This record gives sequence, structure tokens and C-alpha cells, in this order.
Amino acid sequence: MDNLTNKVALVTGASRGIGGAIAIALAKAGCDVAVNYRNRGAEADAVCAEIGNLGRRALSVQADVSRADEVARMVEQVERELGSIDILVNNAGIARQQKIENITEADWDELIDVNLKSAFLVSQAVLPSMRRQKWGRILNISSVAAQIGGVVGPHYAASKAGMLGLTRSWANLLVKEGITSNAIAPALIETEMVTSNLRAKRDLIPVGRFGNVEETASLAVALIGNGYITGQTVNINGGWYFS
Repeated sequence: MDNLTNKVALVTGASRGIGGAIAIALAKAGCDVAVNYRNRGAEADAVCAEIGNLGRRALSVQADVSRADEVARMVEQVERELGSIDILVNNAGIARQQKIENITEADWDELIDVNLKSAFLVSQAVLPSMRRQKWGRILNISSVAAQIGGVVGPHYAASKAGMLGLTRSWANLLVKEGITSNAIAPALIETEMVTSNLRAKRDLIPVGRFGNVEETASLAVALIGNGYITGQTVNINGGWYFS
């Protein structure tokens, strides 16, 4: 396993839920962490406070990661205040449960932009420093919806499936430069996004419970610390989908 001490990580959508747990887990592994958020600044500050209590540097940085101009500003700020970004976790995402006939073009575009385009934009923005260092880790947080359709809708499933193609493309293009790219596909992790969805029921999961964010975060850190795994999608879904 690679030593992650003093590495700089950027986690998008990290003010709560899976992103917040990954940010804290990376700090426990020795990283300094930039905590990105769009709207929930107080919660992002709370995650940063917990990281600070672990003896690591933390930066709360606001940006809508579906917009290239805001991504550029965010990456410049992180690199100025924490240093070159070694680790990127593309976690930012939204879900909107809708019937097929109610999904508008605007709904479709928004989910693709926030869930998929953002992962491309932020990855592209941090790649120059990773390539200079000949070391980098990109981790995309996808979903079981990419594999079975899920319980949100086709716009969400398509956005999360696109992340898997992006993951494999980065892995293929960057493997010779010391940069790995992997994805995690969680199912029904107990977050606000899941508990607010009436279709998300524990009995869908063979193990009979929702997953928790700490289980997902520990997997994320293990993948980031392993330089021999790239181009893979690792499932954490309680047995809902086998690959």
C-alpha cells in the first residue's frame, strides 16, 4: 500500500454523506483534504473541523463543479492553499426520483452535468499536477444504478453509468504515468439521498440493511492506497448485484 501521509486530496460534494466520510477517512490516513461543497457551507466547515482535530490541514471550498469556470477557480485555490492535488474523489452528485414521463430535458441535462460532466471537468483540471508528479489517484463514486437501473430514474442511472466509462478511459490513458483511476458502485448507503427516497427499502438488499458511510469510506481509502488496481469498478452493495 502507498503511504498517503502528506498527500493532498480533493473530495467533491464532501459536506456530508459518503463524501464527508471519505474526506475524514483520508485525513485519518494522513492526507490534507479540500472539502468541496455547493450550498452547505456550515456542514463543510464541520467536516473540516473534524479533519483539523485529526491533526491534518483542511480547506472548505465552495464551487459548482458542473461549471468549468468554478472548477478552475476551486483547483487554483486548493493548490495555492494546500499544494498540488494528488488525490481526487469525484463524489458530487444529485438524485431526483421521477416518473419517466415527468423527466424534462432540463432534468436530464442537470443530472448529467452535476453527476457526470463534473467528474470530467474536475479530473481534467487536476491532471496537469498529477502528470508532473508522475503520481495520482482518481476515484469516481458511481452507483449500483449504473448496473441495474436503481431506484431513482434513467437520468440518474445514465449519469452513473457514464462515470464507469470515464473511469476506464482515464485508466487506459494514464496508466503509464503513475495515475490510477477506479470507481466504487455503492447501493443504498444510509445517507440523506437514500433515506428521502421512498423506493429505497432495506428488503432490496440481500444482507437486509442499508450500508453505512464508514464502510464505503474504508473501501475508498484502500483503493486510493493501492497502486496496482486501476480501471476497476468495486461494488459495495450488500449482495444486490454481482460482477
